[in-house]
Amino acid sequence: MADTASTAAPVRRRVFHAGSLGMIVGGVLALVGSLLPWVITPFGSLSGAAGPGLWTLSMAFLAVAGALLPYRRVAIAHSLIPGLVVAAIVGWQVARLISLSASTDAWGQLMPGIGLVMAAGAAVVLIRTGMRLVKLS
Repeated sequence: MADTASTAAPVRRRVFHAGSLGMIVGGVLALVGSLLPWVITPFGSLSGAAGPGLWTLSMAFLAVAGALLPYRRVAIAHSLIPGLVVAAIVGWQVARLISLSASTDAWGQLMPGIGLVMAAGAAVVLIRTGMRLVKLS
């Protein structure tokens, strides 16, 4: 009697997609940048985790989660939304630094810290990855 059962291996769905690496890099940049100093003053530095860094931290986890989901539309949303939110927060903080420096006439006293710079880089990486995913679909 012939065996009618299929011997083909089950189809496995890939977890990673074309934007996974960029989203993981952008998410880790935002995650680390959220915890580092965002403002350097003559009296010490101010951590991002004390304020808007908490928002960028949550966006970092959203980006990393999207890198591990195999659905393209979800990945696009998980890349562009955190990228745009982090970019808006970084822009707001830079505008605030400029405003405080101008109002106190203390140019060069308030400087952006490495955490703010890393968050800006994360926004660039996430937005670029999202745009690349949009072009691929």
